[in-house]
Amino acid sequence: MSGGAQGFISRVLGRSPKGVSSFDEVITNRLVRVVYQPIVELSSRQVLGYEALARSLTPLYDGPVALFNAAVQAGKCGELGRLLRMMSVDGCTEFPLFINVNPNEFAHRWLVQPDDPLFWHEHPVFMEITESVPLNHFALCQSVIAEIRSKGVRLAIDDLGAGFSNLKYISDLAPDIVKVDRELVAGLVCDGRQHQLLKSIVRLCEQMGAAVVAEGIETQDEFHAVRDAGVQYGQGYLFARPDFPPPKPVWPE
Repeated sequence: MSGGAQGFISRVLGRSPKGVSSFDEVITNRLVRVVYQPIVELSSRQVLGYEALARSLTPLYDGPVALFNAAVQAGKCGELGRLLRMMSVDGCTEFPLFINVNPNEFAHRWLVQPDDPLFWHEHPVFMEITESVPLNHFALCQSVIAEIRSKGVRLAIDDLGAGFSNLKYISDLAPDIVKVDRELVAGLVCDGRQHQLLKSIVRLCEQMGAAVVAEGIETQDEFHAVRDAGVQYGQGYLFARPDFPPPKPVWPE
C-alpha cells in the first residue's frame, strides 16, 4: 500500500463509515483493490473466465457489502462501481470477466455510458447481479439491463438459493448464466435430496436457456456431486482462492 493511502487511513480511523467526505476520499485515493477467482468448465477443465471481486484497503469498511452500503449512503455508488469496473478490466486482459454490479447502480446512468469499462474488454463480459437482493423499480432495471446487453455484455444471476429464490425473476431477466449459491453446494453428495434438487435446478435453467455455475466448491465430494448433477461450470476454493494476479486453477482428481 502506498504511503499516501496509509496516511489517509491513519487520519480517518476515528471517523464514522457513514461520513460522505471520508467516502469521497476512499474513491479519490483508490482505497480498494480487485482480486480474481477462476470459473472453470468441469468437463473440459478449461477456464471459462474470472470473477472480479472487490476488496477494501481501509479498516473502515471490512468487505464489499460494507463498502457498497457506505457508497449508497454517500450517494457514490455509481462512482465506486465504475472505479471497480475499471480496475477489474485493467487487471485481467486475457480472459472473459464476470463483473458484479450492485443493484443500486441501476438508478444511475453510469452503466449505460458508452465509455463505461464494461465495454472496454476485448473478451466476453458477464454482468453479475445478485438474486438475493430484490431490484427496485424492476421495469427501469430491465430497461437498463436490456440496453447494456444490446452492446454485447452478457448477464449472470448470482446467488440462486441464498435469498428470495424468485424463479420468476430469473425467467423475466433471461440470463445467460445462473450461479448456484454455496448454500446448495455445501456438503453435497451424489444421490441425496439436495443432489436431486440441484439436478432439477440445472434442468430448469437449461430449459430457460441458461448455463449453470456452482459456486463455493471446496471438496472433492462436492466437485463430483455437482458434476454428476449436470452442472457445467464450477467456482470455489478447490480450484483457487481469489487472488491477484488472476490465479491458475488447480484441477481435482
